[in-house]
Amino acid sequence: MAGAGPGPGPGPLMGGYQGAARGRGVVAAGWRLCLAHRFPQPRRPYGAGDVPLRDVLRHVGLALRYFRWWYKKTCIEKKSAFIDLLCAVPLQQIYGCPLGGIGGGTITRGWRGEFCRWQLNPGKYHYGTVIADQFTVCLRRKGQTVYQQVLSVEKPSKLQGWNWGYCGHYAFYHALYPRAWMVYELPGQNVVLTCRQVSPVIPHDYKDSSLPVAVFIWEVENGNEEPVEVSIMFSMQNGTGTKADKSGGHWNEPFALQEGGERVAGVLLHHCTPTNPFTFAVAAREKAGTAVTHLTAFDPAGSGRDVWQDLLQDGKLESPSGRSSVTAKGEETAAAVCATCTVPARGHRTLELALAWDMPRVHFGSKEKLHLRRYTRFFGSNGDAAPALVRYALAHYEEWERKIDAWQKPVLENSQLPSWYKSALFNELYFLTDGGTVWLELPHDCLPQELQTPGVASLSHLLPVLREYGRFAYLEGQEYRMYNTYDVHFYASFALVMLWPKLQISLQYDIAVTVINEDVEPRQYLMSGQTAQVKLKNVVPHDIGDPDDEPWQRVNAYLIHDTANWKDLNLKFVLQVYRDYYLTHDAPYLRDMWPVCQAVMESELRFDTDNDGLIENGGFADQTYDAWVVNGASAYCGGLWLAAVRVMCEMAEVLGDKETRQKYSGILQKGKEAFERLLWNGKYYNYDSSGSSTSSSIMSDQCAGQWFLGACGLDQGELEVFPKSHVISALQTIFEKNVMGFAGGTMGAVNGMCPSGVPDTSSVQSSEVWIGVVYALAATMIQEGMVQEGFHTAAGCYRTVWEQLGMAFQTPEAYCEKKVYRSLAYMRPLSIWSMQLALESRAGRAPRAPPAPSSPVPGGSEQSNGDNLGPVASAGSQGPCPVPSSL
Repeated sequence: MAGAGPGPGPGPLMGGYQGAARGRGVVAAGWRLCLAHRFPQPRRPYGAGDVPLRDVLRHVGLALRYFRWWYKKTCIEKKSAFIDLLCAVPLQQIYGCPLGGIGGGTITRGWRGEFCRWQLNPGKYHYGTVIADQFTVCLRRKGQTVYQQVLSVEKPSKLQGWNWGYCGHYAFYHALYPRAWMVYELPGQNVVLTCRQVSPVIPHDYKDSSLPVAVFIWEVENGNEEPVEVSIMFSMQNGTGTKADKSGGHWNEPFALQEGGERVAGVLLHHCTPTNPFTFAVAAREKAGTAVTHLTAFDPAGSGRDVWQDLLQDGKLESPSGRSSVTAKGEETAAAVCATCTVPARGHRTLELALAWDMPRVHFGSKEKLHLRRYTRFFGSNGDAAPALVRYALAHYEEWERKIDAWQKPVLENSQLPSWYKSALFNELYFLTDGGTVWLELPHDCLPQELQTPGVASLSHLLPVLREYGRFAYLEGQEYRMYNTYDVHFYASFALVMLWPKLQISLQYDIAVTVINEDVEPRQYLMSGQTAQVKLKNVVPHDIGDPDDEPWQRVNAYLIHDTANWKDLNLKFVLQVYRDYYLTHDAPYLRDMWPVCQAVMESELRFDTDNDGLIENGGFADQTYDAWVVNGASAYCGGLWLAAVRVMCEMAEVLGDKETRQKYSGILQKGKEAFERLLWNGKYYNYDSSGSSTSSSIMSDQCAGQWFLGACGLDQGELEVFPKSHVISALQTIFEKNVMGFAGGTMGAVNGMCPSGVPDTSSVQSSEVWIGVVYALAATMIQEGMVQEGFHTAAGCYRTVWEQLGMAFQTPEAYCEKKVYRSLAYMRPLSIWSMQLALESRAGRAPRAPPAPSSPVPGGSEQSNGDNLGPVASAGSQGPCPVPSSL
């Protein structure tokens, strides 16, 4: 920023608000950079040159099977591949904070202000900037326009009659999800604009958090000795920049709603596609001293000169009455709304604008079923809710901000917490809304087919929960298009259970339904080429379906492996059930899930082939590391198994099931002895017991079982499963080898490290860093008192992704030391919320032991108003948690 730059240079600055830029109300912590910033370009996603030749040769059959399947899927069926290895999403280092609540679709604004990533159709993305979607400022003094500028650094080929190319050095961007700030110091005008962007993402709120709206509050500061008239014009194209914008049949119309002494006015843009039609509402609040004008339609593909001159003439738009004509095929249309006020000398005024998108009734790719989004419970499903949505948003955003402040303030004001952590903790939550997320109503008049099977009746609180809180699903990643991928959700679930626990409970009920059901349809799996049925009974699914098919009805979109033989899925269900109960005290949920837990553990026992109390892996990649072969007893799956057995003992104790407790207590004693005998080498747990050249690899995720037990309060004293001295030694070894011995200790923890101190390159995944795994590892370190090591480990990932690689709001699953990345915008990094849980637990705010559910616990699943939360689950409402000041 010329003469008032944000600190030393234009790069991202974590932490305190630096420099002399005069933006109003910008919080101190968050992700921040100058609009003139340029990131270095990391390398492409993995290609043949990044994969060892032996792996290429080993999987020639897989490649051929995949290509045949890909060709049929994309070229013949005209559907998207659930993982498209041939057409990876290109990296664009442009993304900022997404707009919108949970499950109603999202629109991402870039950190330079562009509207550039669109997820309105469930689980489907369009990546592209719509150039007509802009904010423009007009300044007038003494009846004359003295300055008019599109607040964009772009210089597009369209709308060339507008004044483009705002100098990025005079602006900066700041994001702390679910809010963002853009500060513009208008060159030569002594006027500062601060646009505060607010979306209704509010913990423990199950109404407003579902709304597809965003509010833009423009704070105008006039540093002159004379008043200035300021106009902010918000222009929007009818559509999302796809070919559907030119399909014809779209139209716009003005609207106004009066309530009390205030009026909301704007334009509705009706996008009339055959499938999933929607309406945009662009509006502004008209109050004393503020005028709102509009332009119903203009051509976004033309020069835009008429629009520009209209605003230039008097700082207002002509406001024609009546609806626009319907677009012809090949024609596009756009609209604009303008808010105007006079700012006194040395004064300040506020202009409030809002955007809503109303797509109430949606189909997934199969188009078999019609679904209603969650917000239709409150605003109706007729497709006419956009005006009411923007009015509601403009009337309630101040309340939203008070709740957001109350939630975030304890973390932000804790001077002992690193600034990067404050940014990561909140900004990684973007994926809960922008992860292809859907939040749908369960129909009251009919039940979906998958809920009508006989076994489902045993889940007595299933229907009350789903009917009150709806069904929730989010993608494994924007490039890995499978809903509720369960081996990954295991890590990400901490964010959900701590902030919207009823959605975690709802998701778990849906998984329980799929456990009870089976799908006998045969299909070929790509890795082995063998045929097996889609889903076995009493086995946890990999995912609940493909957005291009019919999720919930047809599960397991993942075709690489037959996951019926994976060793981790069943265990992760059991661990989450008890963790959820421990944090929420939801006794009816625990009672419902207990028979399901017993069933999946019985299914899992078949993998204990030698009856030593410890399961064995099958000599292939049979867990979340689905390209990293493991054979025999293993640190990862064996540790999860022992943790799940321990949790079964605890649940049996709570529920008074003495026989089951005795059974699993016996298994636990045998299994603990086998685990230590087969895997402990004196410093850490070996990767597996196979005796292969890589079986002694140091796995960064070897303490995953201990991580979850610690989160459930089952890791201390008589409750411990893994000897405390062994856990500490393993974590110290990981920190020494996988963290400090990798990339100079600056990139987090590599998944596998050889004892010699070089990364394990036996598979692509062993040599990667998985951001979500690193955050879980850091949480484990914090649980065990290694607080400084935990923060150092996690900081490497944040700084690599957000500061060096320019992957803000698209955190990938993985990268390697060469800065090659894989799978942009991924679910697993939400595990950072397990770090917050660990910090709060160390600060003495762990939940009290839940009461034994001999009778229904008040506030359980049968009640629908609010969350019955343990103290930790409110995450951020408790006050600062102590962390060593050296951090």
